[in-house]
Amino acid sequence: MSARTVDAPARPAGLLHDSFSVFVRELRPLVRDPFSVVFSLMQPLMFLAFYGPLLGGMTGQPIAEAFQWFVPGIVVMIALFGTAMTGSNLLFEIQSGAHERMLVAPVARSALMVGRACKEMVPLVLQALVISGVAAFFGFRPSLTGMVVGLAVLAVFGVGLGALSYALAIVSRSRDWMFWTVQQGLLFPLMLLSGMLLPLDAGPRWMQVLSRFNPLTYMVDAERALFNGRFADPSVLPGVLAAAVLASFGLAVGIRAMRNSI
Repeated sequence: MSARTVDAPARPAGLLHDSFSVFVRELRPLVRDPFSVVFSLMQPLMFLAFYGPLLGGMTGQPIAEAFQWFVPGIVVMIALFGTAMTGSNLLFEIQSGAHERMLVAPVARSALMVGRACKEMVPLVLQALVISGVAAFFGFRPSLTGMVVGLAVLAVFGVGLGALSYALAIVSRSRDWMFWTVQQGLLFPLMLLSGMLLPLDAGPRWMQVLSRFNPLTYMVDAERALFNGRFADPSVLPGVLAAAVLASFGLAVGIRAMRNSI
């Protein structure tokens, strides 16, 4: 067995090749069962169908204008829930022994994390496109260029969040309840404190203060600006930085957890 398969860092070219191989392997179940992507859209579609018109009625805006504000938040919600759930797949592989077999495969362990994390970009982008297409029937009209840039930023964010989810699965491999407890304990506060579903301007001061420490807040604000074509909006740069920092931190933590997994 090559030493590179266990601890030694791979050369950049080797890491890129190994990561792509893992990416393709992880993508195959999605290609064989594309309906899993569709079924995972049930919750965001329900928010779109029921919550969006309700929000328009509360604010007094036409539904098309309400959707210009609401849909980018739903797209971020897809990224949040979709990538945060990915660790459950790795947890199942650990418990079934499949992960142990992957660890002795002739690929760098860091590539096991990078390839898995990058795979999460594919369903994220596909689901965002479906949601935007459905919202178009309600009058949603995004900037196409801004949407492409927004999805690219969101993909970077998703890579970091997915890597953290994988790291959590590795840490809680002998106590799977810990994975679900931590995940659920963080998801909903992050969602509610980001202004994803409702604007926090009219909320209590303590919620507004907490939202400033929530990286998801900056992502939501940036996506709303980009989807509406406001590239020079002051919220764009903080959102891009939040995505880059989370991706760097998530991959660093995930790669270390994967290298130390047994």
